[in-house]
Amino acid sequence: MTTTDMPAPGAIGQILKAYVGDLPAIDFTRPAGEPALASPDSVSWRVFKNPVSLFIGGTTAVLLELAEPRVRSGVWDHTSFRTDPLPRMARTGLAAMVTVYGARSVAERMIAGVGRMHGQVSGVTPAGHAYRASDPELLDWVQATASFGFLRAYHTFVRPPGAGRPRPLLC
Repeated sequence: MTTTDMPAPGAIGQILKAYVGDLPAIDFTRPAGEPALASPDSVSWRVFKNPVSLFIGGTTAVLLELAEPRVRSGVWDHTSFRTDPLPRMARTGLAAMVTVYGARSVAERMIAGVGRMHGQVSGVTPAGHAYRASDPELLDWVQATASFGFLRAYHTFVRPPGAGRPRPLLC
């Protein structure tokens, strides 16, 4: 699969352009000569190439992320997730794939674009608590729930991530 195989020059293409500008075609099956952020022998590569761990882990991560009221309010108030969750999840999934498998320079540009977008998101929960999508506490929550979801799914439905290998870190 490549980024040019992704549906829609429309919405998804516009979102990607907002993240990174003109994104070169990325063929995840044939990485370019530039290394990715995570190495090919990393836990991230093993977990992300398994569709079961991606689907179940991603679903788990989303449910846990939304349990945090400030994250939930940010998602509800500033994205299409409430009314059209599947394209929103596909965009997030593509961003994760670019982060793991894309060339380092492309991944870093996308991450910076996501950071800029998060910098524009703020509001107040129904309970009156202020939030900012760039709040380190909320970013840590989202990262922790994603790590937990993907690693737990891989461990449960595929095999323990470190089976037969030295004990790895997350990357």
